Amino acid sequence: MSVRRLDPNQPDSFEFTAENKVWAEGQIKKYPDGRQASAIIALLWRAQKQAGGWLPEPAIRYIADFLDMPHMRAMEVVTFYTMFNLSPVGEHFVQLCGTTPCWLRGSDDLKAVCKKVIGDERQVSSDGKLSWMEVECLGACANAPMVQVNDDFYEDLDAENFEKLLTDLREGRPVKVGPQGGRKGSEPAGQLTSLTEVGGAD
Repeated sequence: MSVRRLDPNQPDSFEFTAENKVWAEGQIKKYPDGRQASAIIALLWRAQKQAGGWLPEPAIRYIADFLDMPHMRAMEVVTFYTMFNLSPVGEHFVQLCGTTPCWLRGSDDLKAVCKKVIGDERQVSSDGKLSWMEVECLGACANAPMVQVNDDFYEDLDAENFEKLLTDLREGRPVKVGPQGGRKGSEPAGQLTSLTEVGGAD
């Protein structure tokens, strides 16, 4: 695992909105007295969403104080789990799977589209709309290659439909979540090649 460091540019402060504070207090109540630190991942995730997709250092300290735990313990969690972004991301944060099934099915073509449409990995586009990074398996190998954009998955991609997807996201047009090649799920592309007859063992 590579070293993960905080972004050099940080806001002065962070505080939950009133709504998020009530939500966070509800999460803490799920755990026994003295075990409030167990809610740290949920609270960090909520803070990341509130901050626009990344965790500023003041937010990490704020969550640690909220849970009455040392700042360093919160920092250990944040730097261990790659779901937490330590630098700003675009409004549409693209996580591109580069693991073997996606690579065999053309993830390098998708990577080239990211470089063309967005720019370098881990850099936010000049309009603030898009950023991307390569990640490990996102769990939709039967529909490779695929990406995750914020909380949604887009599968059965190729260079053409992926570039259109990014353009539509950038321009605020509606997009179809899930398989992009006509499948409804992860059934075989084309037609069934097995289990084509109804029957059972004698």
